[in-house]
Amino acid sequence: MKMIVSADENWGIGSNNQLLVRIPDDMRFFREATMGKVVVMGRKTRESLPSGILSGRENLVLTHDRQYQAGGAVVLHSLEELRDRLKQYDTDAVFVIGGESIYRQLLCLCDTVYVTKIDFAYCADTYFPNLDELPEWELVAESEEQTYFDLIYFFRKYKKKQGYKAAWEAIIK
Repeated sequence: MKMIVSADENWGIGSNNQLLVRIPDDMRFFREATMGKVVVMGRKTRESLPSGILSGRENLVLTHDRQYQAGGAVVLHSLEELRDRLKQYDTDAVFVIGGESIYRQLLCLCDTVYVTKIDFAYCADTYFPNLDELPEWELVAESEEQTYFDLIYFFRKYKKKQGYKAAWEAIIK
């Protein structure tokens, strides 16, 4: 399973249930990476989407609210339900797309994280874990410097280190 996120220099990812900034190349990368795949999100992330779902992808929404309904998406109410549902897919075809709570709950189950790292500090109220400070993660690829007007950003790829990956695979089976 993979994660995809856009984060500022403090690992901020959103404010008031919205992205901090919309960078066209980042949005294009997100669309290309997730198209035709399964996307896992929380209720708030689903509600922040302009159309409520991401077309061309199977949308899975994880929420504790048993009454919650999401047209065009499959609603799941626990990590166990999510794990059972994910057994029908190739794990390389599953992307966790947010928000903060979902990222934190599922990070241990992922082996790759794609980060658009923005060289600017926004006023954020939600955050992604700082992968640079977590010993189980290593930066394996980084793009050249990218710019959007005066904003500098990089496309980064993090992988879970092998020993940690094997330990988590044993736990989740």
